[in-house]
Amino acid sequence: MSWIHDPVFINSLYIISFSLFIYGLMNLTGPRTAVRGNWIAAVGMGIAVVATLLIDEMGENWWLIAGGVVVGTIIGVPSAQKVKMTAMPQMVALFNGVGGGAVALIAWAEFRHTDAYAHEPRYVAIASLFAAIVGSVSFWGSNVAFGKLQEILPSKPIGLGKLQQFVNLAVLLVAVVLAVLISSGGDSELLMIGVLVAAAILGLIVVLPIGGADMPVVISLLNALTGLSAAAMGLALNNTALIVAGMIVGASGSILTNLMAKAMNRSIPAIVKGGFGGGGAAIGAAGAEDRPVNSTSAADTAIQMAYASNVVVVPGYGMAVAQAQHVVKEMAELLEEKGINIAFAIHPVAGRMPGHMNVLLAEADVPYDQLKEMDEINSQFGQTDVSLVIGANDVTNPAAESNPDSPIYGMPVLKVTQSRSVIVLKRSMNPGFAGIDNELYYDPKTSMLFGDAKASVADIVEELKQL
Repeated sequence: MSWIHDPVFINSLYIISFSLFIYGLMNLTGPRTAVRGNWIAAVGMGIAVVATLLIDEMGENWWLIAGGVVVGTIIGVPSAQKVKMTAMPQMVALFNGVGGGAVALIAWAEFRHTDAYAHEPRYVAIASLFAAIVGSVSFWGSNVAFGKLQEILPSKPIGLGKLQQFVNLAVLLVAVVLAVLISSGGDSELLMIGVLVAAAILGLIVVLPIGGADMPVVISLLNALTGLSAAAMGLALNNTALIVAGMIVGASGSILTNLMAKAMNRSIPAIVKGGFGGGGAAIGAAGAEDRPVNSTSAADTAIQMAYASNVVVVPGYGMAVAQAQHVVKEMAELLEEKGINIAFAIHPVAGRMPGHMNVLLAEADVPYDQLKEMDEINSQFGQTDVSLVIGANDVTNPAAESNPDSPIYGMPVLKVTQSRSVIVLKRSMNPGFAGIDNELYYDPKTSMLFGDAKASVADIVEELKQL
């Protein structure tokens, strides 16, 4: 059985594992295959763990890895099963942070194991220290993102004003200088601790000034950083699977971050700079409390949609927090039975994490071909009789196109104002997560149906059944 410890066999297992990673990722492109993709990638990771345990140098350390797998499974599986879909963004942020933190701790362990890289090639020290800094930034930054999404921390920007960028650069410089000292031969463990602490402070002070409206982009960015740190650590450890998996996560996360930033018409540096979005008092809404709005009822809403030809549902965080996706699906089925064309307009940054609306609607078994991306659906609003907006505040705000003084001016939005009629389901007139008043609510052809989204849609369903 000595062949199972042969490097060729182990590397073959690694090739199989990262091939499964790639194939699993390919399956994540659609809701119908996403679950299968996750299972395929999970099998790949299992093979990678087995391959690592077969390395001769592991010695008795395989007990530690096995123990870690058991502990992680005991904690992770129940957490994933019990978490509500509305809390999925928080879980993603937290689990992503744990990955970055694990990489930072491995870098610290490698520093101690190699006597401060005394007999290691220079690239090992550089890769390990890079992983320590980026992993620590990702861990602490992800914890801040979790706190803001969970509302443990205020969603508004918390920063140092004009001094913020100077402080950020100063802390980054401290971490880099300490890392250079270590790679140049410094063997004091205080230097490594200093690197980790400086990176931790950097992660905190970079994400704290970013408002809640930008959290979807921040989660994606931190996910990419975690992947890059894992790839760097794989380079230091000469672990093929870790390098490939880390690069896949880093590359895909970077692409997603860039796409989401473009969807908001903002650069990634501008988002990291922070200071935008906080879910506080409405911005640019002077006199808004004196502006009239049209209120409607579930019965009137049902009548409008029942006699329409085309209806577009625009889901947002209001649907998520009310867990209304299943009753929305029931409403859509009733409209289809009446011969009405139904579609769901998906904005790239609707909700609080990438793909939030897609995940919720897929959970409710909404047909994938009814989910329309922004670029596709915007050309159809002109032929839409009724647009039903469920708590999608910022991504439907026409001020992004009409008001140069608005903080979101230039951000691509769903053009629901081109519909013949707009009905907005909302608890109150409070602004969205960006803290900006929505001009849509005061449009003469917009009606407001106030109340919990799930209860409101349930009332609409009952009214539709009577028609």
